[in-house]
Amino acid sequence: MLENFEILNAEAGWFFPLLAFVFGAVVGSFLNVCIYRIPQERSVVHPRSSCACGALIAWYHNIPILSWLFLRGRAACCGGSFSPRYPMVELLTGLFFLANWILFSPLLAVVGMLFAALLILATFIDLDHMIIPDRCSIGGMVLGVVISFLLPELHGHEAISLAAHLESGLNAIVGAIVGAGLVYWIAVLGEVVFRKPAMGEGDVKFLGCIGAFCGWQGAVFGMFGGALIGSVVLLPILLLGRIFGWEQTVLGEDGSPVEEKVAFGSQVPFGPMLAGAGLLYFLILSPQVDAYLADFVTLLRTF
Repeated sequence: MLENFEILNAEAGWFFPLLAFVFGAVVGSFLNVCIYRIPQERSVVHPRSSCACGALIAWYHNIPILSWLFLRGRAACCGGSFSPRYPMVELLTGLFFLANWILFSPLLAVVGMLFAALLILATFIDLDHMIIPDRCSIGGMVLGVVISFLLPELHGHEAISLAAHLESGLNAIVGAIVGAGLVYWIAVLGEVVFRKPAMGEGDVKFLGCIGAFCGWQGAVFGMFGGALIGSVVLLPILLLGRIFGWEQTVLGEDGSPVEEKVAFGSQVPFGPMLAGAGLLYFLILSPQVDAYLADFVTLLRTF
């Protein structure tokens, strides 16, 4: 079977990357359902997807990306508009799945796809509700540790002995502890300085999830890289919001509105920034970040 896989991959090099993208788009369609239903504590498998008017969506109107384009963002049953975010999530997931397939070995690529799906799910729920469900953070943390024990390659170890599996699992545990602890103490410091919560508990657990998949180096980069991403992306937006007097609703811990008509930027979800930094590390920057942090650790030991 492995020989057939290698022959097909050699003769039709486009097939498996295309398959990875299509599979990612299908997963992205399912993530759209999860993003909508999980905060409402509804089942993500039953009932079938339906339009806002109540009509069930036919399978041929639910093809990822293509259906939205063919229908021009309108429901076939009632003509109501569908948000362009649906195909955007599907396209984004497909592209990240494709990137994992191109960059990694097949087994590690599958793990990277799972990691990307978790981060996308948490990102869009956090954007909508200012919460990160425990099934994304704690569930992802446990999953990352288990996968690390089973697949030492996730943390750069060759699966040649039991010691490699144990060391990989230990790397995941340390990464989860460092990630969660780093956000926790920064949140405590921010609350002391600003006299109000600087980060939510969801961010603490979410960076622990990233650390379980990426190790302590990925957790550190997730924290500070996420802050950098937030600064680059948010500062211009916040400045425009102040200039034009934009307003937003402030949400409570349960996601319900607690204040209306407050200054734009009063609450900003940090989960998407953590997710963006985690994906950057996992896909591209891990060699550079690991080398830099290794030099930094060596420098600290000299003192």
